[in-house]
Amino acid sequence: MFRTFLLSLTLLLAQASTTLTPDQPIKCGECDTWNRPSSPFRLFGNTYYVGTDGLSALLVTSPGGHILLDGALPQSAALIEANIRTLGFALGDVKLIVNSHAHFDHAGGLNALQRASRAEVATSVAGARALRQGAPTPDDPQAAFGGKFPAVARVRDVKDGETLTVGPLEVTAHYTTGHTPGSTTWTWQSCEGSRCLNMVYADSLTAVSAPGFRFTGDATHPSLVDRFRASIDLVEKLPCDIVISTHPGFTRIQEKLAARQKQPQPDPFYEPDGCRTYAAEARKRLEQRIADEKKP
Repeated sequence: MFRTFLLSLTLLLAQASTTLTPDQPIKCGECDTWNRPSSPFRLFGNTYYVGTDGLSALLVTSPGGHILLDGALPQSAALIEANIRTLGFALGDVKLIVNSHAHFDHAGGLNALQRASRAEVATSVAGARALRQGAPTPDDPQAAFGGKFPAVARVRDVKDGETLTVGPLEVTAHYTTGHTPGSTTWTWQSCEGSRCLNMVYADSLTAVSAPGFRFTGDATHPSLVDRFRASIDLVEKLPCDIVISTHPGFTRIQEKLAARQKQPQPDPFYEPDGCRTYAAEARKRLEQRIADEKKP
């Protein structure tokens, strides 16, 4: 009897430890569209899409614990948690949460997800500074917009090229500075039987800024062009079989899913040229931005 009581109490405590209490929603012009619910699905092997219709979040699973990539908006956290449950996994088994970049639409849900899961949050050194203060740092091209989000108190600084592990899982950080000072692209492998694919969670490579900011530099800051170009080149050259962008539309996630549902093979998500295509489109946008800044 007492043993049964202890077991029940343990289960209740486990459930309580993963109860997600959402933070105050953020309001913006695109937030409702970004936060439309999306059903979770398997990308390949042990990698799943658990984000919303307009904001990506990925789950990489193992018997030794899971890794979650990104947290979207504060109001997205409950949707992400529900998607994880729908797939048959538990948020409490997430041991590591990594972030692409510290803007409210990708980092806003991290606070609630960390509280519920007790997972470690990790990102680049520059990104960690922004997460800890709950806002972009002054050197962020979009800093003048404000863009506060719930701060994340416990963040691990990750070096460029560093590999993090959870049980048998490994994810590697690649600094892709440009969109933000701390932008980070993450890579890992997922396998189905003997077939293993290179997975890339590509951070934003868009030269978007608050009014008046110049990527080509001015009296307030040096040019970011060379570093931005190097980030695009890096993503272009990554081993890449499946690429997912932080905003799923940039890698046509919903289109590929619809195509897969009509005709599963060949799998539309298997796209060995995907990173090259993503980089080429980003390079074109950056060069246009540079040209626009040079106009009198």
